[in-house]
Amino acid sequence: MTRFTVNGQPIEYRLDPDTPLLWALRDASNLTGTKYGCGTGQCGACTVHVDGRAVRSCQMPIGRLEGSFVTTIEALSPDRSHPIQQAWVAESVPQCGFCQPGMIMAAAALLEQNGAPSDADIDAAITNLCPCGTYPRIREAIRRAARVRGGQEQISAAPPPDIDPCDAARRVPALDAGGAPARRR
Repeated sequence: MTRFTVNGQPIEYRLDPDTPLLWALRDASNLTGTKYGCGTGQCGACTVHVDGRAVRSCQMPIGRLEGSFVTTIEALSPDRSHPIQQAWVAESVPQCGFCQPGMIMAAAALLEQNGAPSDADIDAAITNLCPCGTYPRIREAIRRAARVRGGQEQISAAPPPDIDPCDAARRVPALDAGGAPARRR
């Protein structure tokens, strides 16, 4: 049995201690925001925070996490208010979206450690792979989130944290093509 905290909740996993954290999160806890990519720790799709550090969960056996605090994309900011989530939308980073949770978690950890990262800092910390190649927008989103965290900028293009995603296009003109009221689907 392995005990640690996941997204603020104490968890006791009755799994083999060598089970990768990725599979404990996805299969045992149904936290599917953490993605399986390569299984070798190279792509970063499975990145989560362990005690505040960005960690590739496919390479972390749960037996090494006793007493740790794990945060997944589901708990980074459930209301989308985290500056990196706001900047991600404002800078139109997502394409296919597969790498996004891991990329966002890596970027959030970087901003916790370095409130004003240079491009070299970003390149060194964000080694996640993006098959769509949105790296320039990722870098700009990280810089923008740093400015938001530092109080130098506010983001008005991203949906406000208190808005239901279904209502976002109606309340945020930038998300509505042509300025006409958005229709619900």
